[in-house]
Amino acid sequence: MKNIGIDAAAVGMKPTKRRKKYAYGMDARTQSELQVMVWPAMLFMILFNFLPLFGLIIAFTNYSPINGIAGIFDSAWNNFANFMFVFKDVFFWPMIRNTLGINILGMIVGFPVTIMFAFLLNEIASQKFRSFIQTITYLPHFLSWVIYGGLIMNMLSPTTGVVNWLLLHLHLVHKPVEFMANPKYFWGLAVTTGLLKDLGWGAILYLAAIAGVEQSQYEAAAIDGAGRFKRMWHITLPGILGTVMIMVIFSISGILNNNFNQIYVLQNSLNLPTSQVIATYVYQIGLQQFQFAYGTAVGLMNSVIALVLLVGSNLLSKKLTGKGLF
Repeated sequence: MKNIGIDAAAVGMKPTKRRKKYAYGMDARTQSELQVMVWPAMLFMILFNFLPLFGLIIAFTNYSPINGIAGIFDSAWNNFANFMFVFKDVFFWPMIRNTLGINILGMIVGFPVTIMFAFLLNEIASQKFRSFIQTITYLPHFLSWVIYGGLIMNMLSPTTGVVNWLLLHLHLVHKPVEFMANPKYFWGLAVTTGLLKDLGWGAILYLAAIAGVEQSQYEAAAIDGAGRFKRMWHITLPGILGTVMIMVIFSISGILNNNFNQIYVLQNSLNLPTSQVIATYVYQIGLQQFQFAYGTAVGLMNSVIALVLLVGSNLLSKKLTGKGLF
């Protein structure tokens, strides 16, 4: 007589170790293709994220590049001397001011503009027009900062730039403006160019969150006489609040991390007083001047502060809105 298979969970039987092992083996075999796809990413993380952590030792030593890799473990300890030297550096506090100023200004401007742009895209009825707008706004994201920054500098050129040409012909200025040479324009330039480059790309996440809001709520609000802006304010925004808070937490935790590519491309010796940030400072000190121990100390301090900000902003978000990252 042929045996009939019975599901242990269906009849309330406790699964045996043999069944568990068999089920795990089946999952491993049936998901082998998916697991293979994960291996390159895991290898990349091990090589570039975990193995370099051993190099943090040099932040507490008198490491010299001439000692090579062995010097990472053999250099004499100096405890926190490198960190104390950071605070005594005359460039430290202006660098912190520029880093915080650009990032905070970018958050204040970028978050509401990106969210409102996603709301407006969601309200466009014509699918073709919406796709056209999305394509135009997504395109700059796929350009490298070398290309994009070069276009920006050409447009802002005091001799051949289209921006100065428009300002002069509209009689808004009497002589060309040196946007790239005047330090007072750099913060606004960094925020504006970063926003224009990633506006469409940043709206993707909010559009996906909006798609998950129950449509019945919009229908009920429309029956009650609520207009589009009231529906966006009272339904859409609360519906994506969790996503917004997660993005805010990430931004606060990265408040000391600027886009290195952007700052490095737009930076020059004339705007250095307002363009020198932690990322470019670590590059110049650590790589160009070969002060690896000092540069590592600055980077480690930056990472520790970012971790504290991440945990603190997450706790504050959960306390105020009940939503958080973890």
